[in-house]
Amino acid sequence: MEALPDLGSLSDADLRQLIHELVEEEHQVSYRRRMLHGRIDILRAELVVRLQKGHRSGESGLQVDVERLTAILTGKGAPPLEDPAS
Repeated sequence: MEALPDLGSLSDADLRQLIHELVEEEHQVSYRRRMLHGRIDILRAELVVRLQKGHRSGESGLQVDVERLTAILTGKGAPPLEDPAS
């Protein structure tokens, strides 16, 4: 984050412009955050559906998928590439 300029040296018009620019930047960040939350919600909903299907069919190993998705969403690492031969 960049430092604020010397506020005493700014004219009223410059101060208003700076406020406007920062409000616009905040709106963009807020929009991006809402979009990311929406994507996370979609991913979680998909995971719930898959977990429910797996539970009904008696599959196991579901905890690994939750941990992997959590790591991906928290930015701890990209999903491992699956070997197409396996």
